[in-house]
Amino acid sequence: MDLVDGIRVFVTSVETGSFSGAAARLGISPKLASKYMAELEAQLGTQLLHRTTRRLGLTAAGEQLMARAPDWLNELDEMTGDLREARRGLSGTLRVSAPVTYGELEVLRLMRRFRAPYPDLVVDLRLSDRFVDLAAEGIDVAIRIGRLDTSALIARKLGQTSLLLVASPAHLDLAGRPEHLSDLARHSCIRDTNMRGDGAWPLTAGGQLHRISVSGTYLVNSARLARDLAVEGEGVALCPDYMVQGDLDAGRLEHVLPQVCGPQLDIHAVYIGRRLARRTRAFLDFVGRELAGAPGH
Repeated sequence: MDLVDGIRVFVTSVETGSFSGAAARLGISPKLASKYMAELEAQLGTQLLHRTTRRLGLTAAGEQLMARAPDWLNELDEMTGDLREARRGLSGTLRVSAPVTYGELEVLRLMRRFRAPYPDLVVDLRLSDRFVDLAAEGIDVAIRIGRLDTSALIARKLGQTSLLLVASPAHLDLAGRPEHLSDLARHSCIRDTNMRGDGAWPLTAGGQLHRISVSGTYLVNSARLARDLAVEGEGVALCPDYMVQGDLDAGRLEHVLPQVCGPQLDIHAVYIGRRLARRTRAFLDFVGRELAGAPGH
């Protein structure tokens, strides 16, 4: 008899209240379950169960084993499952939620790279700017940017994004290039209404935080629209670095007041519970490594 089989019969017999119940759950005969139980007690050199015609009762040794054996069997099953999965690669469905724009620009790229070695892995990327209910919607991991609301979810910090002041060369040629924060008052500023607060931009200069009141002809509820309007020459925008880095590199946008620091927002992955599927743990590790080495993160 394998020791693991004996302990599994013992635990299942206690949980079901009988050898016949254990046999039915494990897919073996009641006679074999009883045999395994007897061999386990012989191997351990102690009685684990009191047997009566109506029920099974635990001895003191049985209580000691029952206090630890279920968790041990669960860990063993999880470990052997992981090893089998590692041999055949990741599989199943990984469900990830992310903000719309960040998901389109960053998370999708990362998920494609993560999935490439695993032909049997299905990725389900759900983009929404609301905070989804992970349990209700069956989400494995949610990527969130900014302040986390208090909850029972487990959070893992992946990186940061900084907000940059940007404008097109055409706008700056026409309206002038700001040299001081006060110069923003004479510029049309494109305001993203998703930013929390009173509409003023929180900007740090010389180590001191300033709340700069700005005005302009465009209010939008999308960082991507703010970026698009800035590229079209409609004014100065405060945008996440991941959204405008390509435009800065290509010269479509200029970094306005580079000595000024915009808000820095943390990027977290949140999930339920600590016992994650191997594909979920692998995705978290992959994204953490990628974002840790990325500029601005």
